[in-house]
Amino acid sequence: MLTVLGFVMIATFLVLIMTKKMSPMAALVLIPALFCVIVGQGAQLGDYVLEGIGDLAPTAAMLMFAIVYFGVMIDVGLFDPVVRVILRFCKADPMRIVVGTAVLAAVVSLDGDGSTTFMITVSAMLPLYRRLGMSLVVMTGVAATANGVMNTVPWGGPTARAATALKLDASDIFVPMVPALAVGLVFVFFLAYVLGLRERRRLGTLTLGRDTAEDAPGEAADLAGAGAGAGIGHTRAVEPARERVLAAAGAGAGAGGEAGGGPSAARPGTGSGGPADGAATGGAPDSAPGDTPANGDPAGGAREAVLDPARATLRPRLYWFNAALTAALLVLLVLQALPIPVLFLLGAAIALTVNFPRMADQKARLAAHADNVLNVSGMVFAAAVFTGVLTGTGMVEHMARAVVGAIPDGLGPHMGLVTGVLSIPFTYFMSNDGFYFGIVPILAEAGAAHGVTPVEIARASLTGQALHMSSPLVPAVYVLVGMARVEFGDHTRFTVKWAALTSLVVLGAGLLFGII
Repeated sequence: MLTVLGFVMIATFLVLIMTKKMSPMAALVLIPALFCVIVGQGAQLGDYVLEGIGDLAPTAAMLMFAIVYFGVMIDVGLFDPVVRVILRFCKADPMRIVVGTAVLAAVVSLDGDGSTTFMITVSAMLPLYRRLGMSLVVMTGVAATANGVMNTVPWGGPTARAATALKLDASDIFVPMVPALAVGLVFVFFLAYVLGLRERRRLGTLTLGRDTAEDAPGEAADLAGAGAGAGIGHTRAVEPARERVLAAAGAGAGAGGEAGGGPSAARPGTGSGGPADGAATGGAPDSAPGDTPANGDPAGGAREAVLDPARATLRPRLYWFNAALTAALLVLLVLQALPIPVLFLLGAAIALTVNFPRMADQKARLAAHADNVLNVSGMVFAAAVFTGVLTGTGMVEHMARAVVGAIPDGLGPHMGLVTGVLSIPFTYFMSNDGFYFGIVPILAEAGAAHGVTPVEIARASLTGQALHMSSPLVPAVYVLVGMARVEFGDHTRFTVKWAALTSLVVLGAGLLFGII
């Protein structure tokens, strides 16, 4: 009974959020509470919820202070050079922009923290997506999938959990998996290229740079005009002065998620009003400078031009201090010198005090990022209800044993393949802790009876991480969709198929190379 109810609860949750019948936060709280009563354990609901909150409280604290820290770093201009480099590469070409999103997400993912990756990636790329009217679910999907592949680094979490659960050395698991993971990452770049070509066909291409401007000086225009869209196959020259480009593009990028999504109405000449695959971008149309929407918030909801090179929050004299502080923070994070929430708490306090000595300025910065902090931390605590009930009622354990018990004996010698396939849905529907500490040991035990080594099971268990990073139980994904102003259901519908395919590519490469 618990097995069936567990699967029904998960299916109900996914259907409700994907059809937008309930918000993710409400569904994460009300659905498990209802099923807890149905299984006859309603009296223990409070204990399950408190236990789940206790498990996720450090994660919520980490996200809260990480958002404040990186929000301040974006405010003071630490990542402006990154945007300039990306602009030089992208040249307002949708294909290059999507590929640049994948590359940036993969590189930043080396720090092992998904929320950090998404904050930096969205802050750098969102202005380009909004001004060109590109699909924001393409950005969130590509970023999440690239981060999922890179999440397998030993300090990222899954590899360490697998090593701990099976009492193995993390290097014995990860190092042999590098070729398969590299194939997966190349596939993500290829996927970004294909999705970028689709966006280029839908929107056309705009080019940045002095060469183009000199060839067609009469067509030079500010990037702000890109929001109007270009006809299919049409190329326009854009003002080459990068500072002006930043000022225009930055009007919509908020670390606190203040930017709206790209336009959803059809653009002249595009032949399509929605994003790729028909997924909504989840935001309001771009507003021209000076326009004031009905809510009274100028510039389409952006209370300030966050990447505007003339913004008042810039601290150019403190650039190298902020860069050194961020580098030191990431090094300490990798070395695990202190718990991650403590590191970000200290980092946020130092960043605010040094960059904004006046109390009023500190309050203003905190207020600027308060919406995103509240949304993300609230979602984490809501997810704690879901995981608390799923674990406390015993649903997870019964579901795992039912699936493992359904594996035919003939597949015993192929438990590596079985583990890889099961890791894709299992890491999506449950936390990494639940999967690696609850299910992987059972799979390893079943494999050992047929001569499959635990290290093969551990490697195979990593293949589902590309999809895991878009799971509703992963707090970092709410940073991603929150900052991009994308509906979680839209992100899920668009991303799941591509992320699952990426996981299968990693699994296939592992089998081909004899790693699994």
